[in-house]
Amino acid sequence: MHAQVGDTLVAESNRTGTAAKRGEIVEVRGEDGAPPYVVKWNDGHEGLVYPGADAHVLPGSQ
Repeated sequence: MHAQVGDTLVAESNRTGTAAKRGEIVEVRGEDGAPPYVVKWNDGHEGLVYPGADAHVLPGSQ
């Protein structure tokens, strides 16, 4: 996975009927865009994320 500040991290839910979480990547701590990322989620919370297989990155603030 590769990301840069301003990209959107989407973490898909593994539960039926539950929406995916989306947040803006505000800091990249890995080398060359690799995780972990500091993400500001749409609900206002911010945290360090090591994305799993159910996550993907969208370029820019989508």
